[in-house]
Amino acid sequence: MYNHTVARLTYRALLGRRRALILCALPAVLLIIAVAVRALSGADDRAATEILGGFALASMVPLVGVIAGTGAIAPEIDDGSIVYLLSKPLDRRTIITTKLIVAIGVTLAFTTVPILVAGLILNGNSQQIATAFTVGAAVASVAYSAVVLLLGTVSRNAVVFGLVYALVWEALFGSLVPGARTLSIQQWSLAVAERVAGNGADITSDVALPTAVILLVAATVLGTWYAGQRLRVLKVANDD
Repeated sequence: MYNHTVARLTYRALLGRRRALILCALPAVLLIIAVAVRALSGADDRAATEILGGFALASMVPLVGVIAGTGAIAPEIDDGSIVYLLSKPLDRRTIITTKLIVAIGVTLAFTTVPILVAGLILNGNSQQIATAFTVGAAVASVAYSAVVLLLGTVSRNAVVFGLVYALVWEALFGSLVPGARTLSIQQWSLAVAERVAGNGADITSDVALPTAVILLVAATVLGTWYAGQRLRVLKVANDD
């Protein structure tokens, strides 16, 4: 279910100069904010929760997921080069799972490490806040990568749809419409973070942990499966 050649090509596409600069920009902003807040107000659990939850988990993680998830496959579909990959004797599930693993790896690298470092800067991991948001970001990275990778196989506007989900649905509707929070990867990951954090940490989710875990697994598995099905249709269409 993993092909080294496909992985190498995908890493090369994802970590090109332009995309790498964008991927580095968001973590850099987080770290700058963390240093500034610590310098101005000292160690503060509340500030750490607001920054790691309000910016890192709510904005940075989904944006990095969109960049990595779409970059793993959408450009190849757009320029038609995916046909050459599909013409090789490779199972489509292997192609999709390899690209998903690469997208997850890139998303994890550019989210969990900066979040952990920022959390340590902000409050030294008091109440396990840094650890909690790092774990939450990790599970969110997996789900976002799978969902956005799927978007890359079904639409040429995957980046737009990914941004709409991340910024409009998650950030806007998720904060204003109670029912929308149930279908929010951010809320699912917050449920995990809430469980990891200390009792005094002000981390809450509108979704119960068992429900969150089920939905995280379902989004990842179903997104990956359907992306593989889309590749099968794409191959047939190009062969015709």
